[in-house]
Amino acid sequence: MTQKGVILLGILTIDDLTHSFGKKKVLQGLSLDVPERSVFGFLGQNGAGKTTTMKAVLGLLKPSGGGAISVCGEAVRYGEVTANRHIGYLPDVPEFYGYMRPQEYMALCGAVSGMDANRVKSRTEELLALVGLAGTTNERIRGFSRGMRQRLGIAQALLNEPRLLICDEPTSALDPAGRKEMLDTMLAVRSQTTVLFSTHILADVERVCDRVAMLHGGKTVFSGTLNEIRSRRAADGYSVAFTNDGERDYFLNAVATQLPDVRVTVDGGAIVLNFTDGRAGGARLIALFARLNLVPSLFEECVPTLETMFMEVIG
Repeated sequence: MTQKGVILLGILTIDDLTHSFGKKKVLQGLSLDVPERSVFGFLGQNGAGKTTTMKAVLGLLKPSGGGAISVCGEAVRYGEVTANRHIGYLPDVPEFYGYMRPQEYMALCGAVSGMDANRVKSRTEELLALVGLAGTTNERIRGFSRGMRQRLGIAQALLNEPRLLICDEPTSALDPAGRKEMLDTMLAVRSQTTVLFSTHILADVERVCDRVAMLHGGKTVFSGTLNEIRSRRAADGYSVAFTNDGERDYFLNAVATQLPDVRVTVDGGAIVLNFTDGRAGGARLIALFARLNLVPSLFEECVPTLETMFMEVIG
């Protein structure tokens, strides 16, 4: 794959992953490819299997039905965590020793990881500045807000310079200010690592992701850049507006009698018309303008959004 002429190397590849909890099939042939230097959104409803997938990637869960996972070209196997040296992980609710200060906690993590103490110190200063916690030197973690804890969790996950940062629902329990802080942090760290984060918050994906995949029914139902995904679904609606109420009412009456199959929604001053025949419906609409001798002040396609596609998939 290429992006602006740059070769994208697969950091994470999942092929035909299957897993069940008892009789409940959670993953049914899931396949996924996360390229290097991307912020990759992993979408799905609550309970769709996003966390199950991440546990399998970390080698913490044995797929009951098989499948293959590789990180940086290295196979992932249950109970063998050697591939995890390439990964930084932020769980949905990270836990800390509240009596510690950020630098003390980072030093502990570095010691557990076997990192050189001087390297840990320099990385800690760099990462706390990167995630916006440079001014918390004398604060204990117990006094941190939920958003600050999430940012400290990302700093800890980046300590050993992983090539892949996995974040599980990092914004789901945050208030708007905390969500903004977390999204800004993920954008900031993309210069250092590939970011994969699971979420069901579509606005977060549209704000920070350059690639996305959606999990539904245990499989990937769509995957690619946001523009690629939108382009696969032709516009089925058009937004129309007129300069005065007389033209507007004249047009609406004509639509009701001459285009009875069209679904019409009035949104403020705009009229949204949805067709079952896509662009062919747009041609019929233009022909209606000509018959009525009307020139709208606004006439544009309704571009498919991630929300509309998500709702179509889940019904």
